[in-house]
Amino acid sequence: MLEKIEKFQLLLLALILGISGIIATFIVTKTMSKDVITVTGSYSQTVTSDKGVYEFEVIARGSSRADAYAILKKQKPIVIKFLKEQGFTDDQIEAKYINGYNLYRTNYNGNSTNEIIGFNADQRYSVKSDDVEKIKKVSIDINTLTEQGVDISGYEPSYFYSKLSDLKIEMLEKASNDAKQRAKAMLKATHNSVGKIQSLQMGVFQITPEDSNDVSDMGISDSSSIKKKVTSVANVTFRIK
Repeated sequence: MLEKIEKFQLLLLALILGISGIIATFIVTKTMSKDVITVTGSYSQTVTSDKGVYEFEVIARGSSRADAYAILKKQKPIVIKFLKEQGFTDDQIEAKYINGYNLYRTNYNGNSTNEIIGFNADQRYSVKSDDVEKIKKVSIDINTLTEQGVDISGYEPSYFYSKLSDLKIEMLEKASNDAKQRAKAMLKATHNSVGKIQSLQMGVFQITPEDSNDVSDMGISDSSSIKKKVTSVANVTFRIK
């Protein structure tokens, strides 16, 4: 009786191994067609931004358009002085357009009426630098201008990596090499080997914060972080030898 059980167990084990081999071979051969195999490879690299931009608005409210504009004009030297104290030069500072709109009185229901009670105006400023830490610092310190009576509304700073075009070429090569290693591993089960590349298609690049795993079919281009993770994808079709 014991001998029969042992034979049954050996038979069952052989059956399981056989099925596993069939499944593994099926998975590999499913990606193969007409003596080729198509594999997706990827490569990631961390880069540090080398350019930064920070934008903010100075806001003024007056009884008329002229009053609001006069306040902005008076505050401009204060803003420029602050930015220069932060280490920015004239060619790095840009005072942009002035935008404005009328303010209307509201009735007891909270609905706006046609009665003008004032005018709001805002002027946008932009500073740029290759020193990203300077950009980060000014985005934090900008609110100290409120102590001088300047009403500030700031945005998130933007950081960029200027050598991305050159990096993409290098990363595409490494993603292709990763695809080749994956193809080798897959073909090992069929006792075949990887031949020449028949076609190569570059996938979208994912540029995300360093600790992010986000992906998008359209690609991601993060500008919020100084350190970024750049991921390249290559879809490669190899001939099978």
